[in-house]
Amino acid sequence: MQLHHDPNMSGLNNLRAFTYKELEDATNGFKDELGSGAFGTVYKGILLAYNSKSQNPIAVKRLDRLLKDTEKEFINEVRSIRQTHHRNKVKLLGFCNEGTHRMLVYEYMSNGSLTEFLRTSPRPSWSLRVKIAIGIAKGFQYLHEECCAQIIHCDIKPGNILLDDDFVPRISDFGLAKLLRPDQTRTNTGIRGTRGYVAAEWFRNSAITAKVDVYSFGVMLLELVCCRKNLEQDAEDEAAAVLTFWAYDCMRGRRMEVLVEGDEEAAAEMGTVERFVMVAFWCTQEEPSLRPAMHKVVQMLEGTVDVSAPPDPSSSFC
Repeated sequence: MQLHHDPNMSGLNNLRAFTYKELEDATNGFKDELGSGAFGTVYKGILLAYNSKSQNPIAVKRLDRLLKDTEKEFINEVRSIRQTHHRNKVKLLGFCNEGTHRMLVYEYMSNGSLTEFLRTSPRPSWSLRVKIAIGIAKGFQYLHEECCAQIIHCDIKPGNILLDDDFVPRISDFGLAKLLRPDQTRTNTGIRGTRGYVAAEWFRNSAITAKVDVYSFGVMLLELVCCRKNLEQDAEDEAAAVLTFWAYDCMRGRRMEVLVEGDEEAAAEMGTVERFVMVAFWCTQEEPSLRPAMHKVVQMLEGTVDVSAPPDPSSSFC
């Protein structure tokens, strides 16, 4: 494998370079699909540990087509996370860059994605949801404020948050991420992200900052509080179809108990519920400068700083 001939893939010596045959064998011919997205499909695989009979499960992200966009997505993802290490970020183990094959190899997350977690019946415990929300916030605090090059994820949604054996949340899928130099605070780029989680500035040709991630996190925080999707297209009540609209109406009408109706554990912790909802609406303010930085979000979620009542975030949700 002649990686040194490809300037785009330079500096990756700290990652294992897999051959296509190794990953084809590990995934049994790419048979066990874990999920798919715009750029490719993720498969479960098994690797034999060196000098051992033990088996290590892995997740292999295979880019379906070698197009210009997928090539860029592949390079972005490797560059974004190869030198980042945090307990709330999925670990990249290696990659395949052989011929027309582009694959990324990650540690396997046994409890799936936050999407599946939120659909669990009965709903997951409130204490676990609190732990997951704070863990995700700490992961983004690291990416935004503690990396040598700030990373803006650009596609935060439940499907890109994975849960390990202990339900520790791990941020994944950095294909759309933007890296900023230490002297940069913003960037200009085309619209990215997923409907329902996209901040208004994407549609204004405005410079993009880490505050787009803060917005998306706020939407996801409401989903964790309420255990429902942001957009319920088959909702009987049209006013409740968009979670952000419905939740703000409940907060404004002092009916926040409705958001956790039937959840006895959350109902017994209404002070925390109310704090989390207010944090979510600070995060989803239409004006980016009003959104808190992620270190402040962590402090508010943990209750170490007071949270004031947020203004109406506007009706410009996308």
